[in-house]
Amino acid sequence: MRILFVAATVPEVDGLVSKFKKATPTGGRYISADLQHTLIITGVGMVAAAFAIGHEHAKNHYDLAINLGIAGSFDRNIALGEVVEITSDTLAELGAQDDSSFLTINELGFGESVFKASKKLADIVDGIELRKATAITVNTVHGNELSIKKIIERLNPNMESMEGAAFFYACHQAKLPCIQIRAVSNYVEKRNRDTWQIGLAVKNLNTFALQLLHRLEV
Repeated sequence: MRILFVAATVPEVDGLVSKFKKATPTGGRYISADLQHTLIITGVGMVAAAFAIGHEHAKNHYDLAINLGIAGSFDRNIALGEVVEITSDTLAELGAQDDSSFLTINELGFGESVFKASKKLADIVDGIELRKATAITVNTVHGNELSIKKIIERLNPNMESMEGAAFFYACHQAKLPCIQIRAVSNYVEKRNRDTWQIGLAVKNLNTFALQLLHRLEV
């Protein structure tokens, strides 16, 4: 199985990067030692993620794409640092305001805003189980109590990232099976960096990624 690993930034997957070698001078593309798998660093945000995935898919064939990254959690039952499997992701801002209401792109008749993983982790490896979660993808991460309240009332997501739904969209367009994995770096609340656990989230995400890579190579 040939896998395309996708991450927004190098620090999120530094442990995985250490197992790959640079395939481009800029470091945006890495190849596994056996030349079987590729890791691309897309940059932050939906536009960057979708472009990078499309660009890579146009040149190479893969059997599976796995998005790895950190995320904020609306759900306090999910512990900081926990690694979860995203089953559904929504482009939360794609639509139109209708006074105090929000019309989704679906309701406007111009497309879709909800995308699902086309594979499950259990389909790929046995013995590695993660909590399942839903997510939204945004251009502006939430840090205002009123906007947080509104998005919970409208979509009630578990998690929030800046690339997830775009990753699903790009993979679906390319007919590329896909899985999204996120580690919780913070709770979605009024911005408070003192409570963030980015280091823990990155550590746990990379532990998972390396374990998965090892299992795939066995």
